Amino acid sequence: MAANPVTLERWYLALLGFAEHFRTSSPPKIRLCVHCLQAVFQFKPPPRVEARSHLQLGSVLYRHTKNSELAQTHLEKAWFISQQISQFEDVKFEAASILSEFYCQQNLVDCAKPVLRKAIQISQQTPYWHCRLLFQLAQLHALEKDLVSACDLLGVGAEYARVMGSEYTRALFLLSKGMLLLMERKLSEVHPLLTLCGTIVENWQGNSIQKESLRVFFLVLQVTHYLDAGQVKSVKSCLKQLQQCIQTISTLQDDEILPTNPAALFHWLPKEHMCVLVYLVTVMHSMQAGYLEKAQKYTDKALMQLEKLKSMCLLILIFFFVYLSADFFFYLNSLLKIKHFQQTSRLAYVSVFFLIPDTSCLFSLLYQKGLYCISVNCMDNAEAQFTAALQLTTHQELWTFIVTNLASVYIREGNRHQELFSLLERINPDHNFPVSSHCLRAASFYIRGLLSFFQGCYNEAKRFLRETLKMSNAEDLNRLTACSLVLLGHIFSVLDNHRESNNMVVPAMQLASKIPDMSVQLWSSALLKDLNQACGNTIDAHEAAQMHQNFSQQLLQDHIAACSLPEHNLISWTAGLPPVQFQPQNGPAASLANLF
Repeated sequence: MAANPVTLERWYLALLGFAEHFRTSSPPKIRLCVHCLQAVFQFKPPPRVEARSHLQLGSVLYRHTKNSELAQTHLEKAWFISQQISQFEDVKFEAASILSEFYCQQNLVDCAKPVLRKAIQISQQTPYWHCRLLFQLAQLHALEKDLVSACDLLGVGAEYARVMGSEYTRALFLLSKGMLLLMERKLSEVHPLLTLCGTIVENWQGNSIQKESLRVFFLVLQVTHYLDAGQVKSVKSCLKQLQQCIQTISTLQDDEILPTNPAALFHWLPKEHMCVLVYLVTVMHSMQAGYLEKAQKYTDKALMQLEKLKSMCLLILIFFFVYLSADFFFYLNSLLKIKHFQQTSRLAYVSVFFLIPDTSCLFSLLYQKGLYCISVNCMDNAEAQFTAALQLTTHQELWTFIVTNLASVYIREGNRHQELFSLLERINPDHNFPVSSHCLRAASFYIRGLLSFFQGCYNEAKRFLRETLKMSNAEDLNRLTACSLVLLGHIFSVLDNHRESNNMVVPAMQLASKIPDMSVQLWSSALLKDLNQACGNTIDAHEAAQMHQNFSQQLLQDHIAACSLPEHNLISWTAGLPPVQFQPQNGPAASLANLF
């Protein structure tokens, strides 16, 4: 029978109270919570109560049970009924938001889009929900790789926020758009957008934590933009500002005073998540500059923080970390490579568990294994890994990065001339280089110098390597500088110009020790031994020979240890998920499940 209006509030609040009590119990008693919410419908409540109860019940079923069919039914009813009720915005738009989220989780994206579009259309008089729904639809398009539509929606949101008088939310929309434009490599649009964002962020006066979080967002994009272009030296000022900013924000107390403008009720990321992000961009800078120990230090910090913060939001940062791993991996010795690959394999399983539609993790695993194969001299496997990785990316910088390493494999194999020259034509640093990255262009000059060295074209090799040195010195690309110096030293040694060779090899050894890079140290010490023997410097030659022996033994031990690990067998895997079981070369089978 219909409820008496006088008693409506009592029985409804009683059932809601019981439901919330059961939901928040330890452990939660979800079944009893659901029973209490279902009991509401026995009283044939009025439309407002009915719609709200469907929303509450659908949310509980969606978040806490596997009964997706019943959850969908209740959420759809909440959305349908609430649309018929005037001045019922919170329930109406929350129902649309959660229902769309549910559809996406069930891979029903085409069902989610019209719900969000309808909700956006009718929410223009409700600033908070209008902005939130715009963000949600933009995110949906971004996950589908439709970045054009996502950017359009973010632009609409920025203009709406401006009209509503919220420069803070306008900045959030514009910075989000800038992030997508960076992903799309639309640099001509990124520059004016970041300039505008910088002005808005500096001029906005409001909540201290919100202001500092905007600055972190802005500076992260700036730093990433510089590093993406390989401008390691130019970015130092921005990176220092970012690190100072995160120190400031970590000392601020959370301000519970909410903004008066409903369009400004947003926050980019929690402080702890921003801290992880700053660690990660610091890793990016350290690895491009060639500072391995610093990169390792901040990688460990980021991983420790990720372990502490169990959140779906952090999966974005996990993918960011995996994406960075491809670059960082380049600097590790073989044993560290296989251990680092082990960590990334764990992240791959996390990504699959949460059904994130992205190939970034698989791409990074393949690329890492390619570099590992080079370090243990498995060139056929390295070629297979790089070739498979090329099939997974349309990203021009990543493509160029892999092709550069694949060219180095062909040079070392010595019998792949046709394939090698085909690649080199597409990454010619002197003519129509495919990307604007300073770092990649410098690396391409180095590859040309390396090839000319093996061909015995020493004058041409010196020209390429001097160009590499000029570019790497300009942006503090230390490992590239060290490799170029030692190769130039090798060339001068072959030409019996011992003085010039020594002038190249000594600073190469010093820089390699600073990074540190044992492979370059091994190469340099071998050259120093030969140079000192040729010049009659017996004591220095003996010292260099001892260094060479120590480096050689250490690298050999790392090589043997790496090849004995079960993960070494993954050099033959190039498609699908990493196999759950590895068979070690000497020992029982190991499972990736045990790595968690």
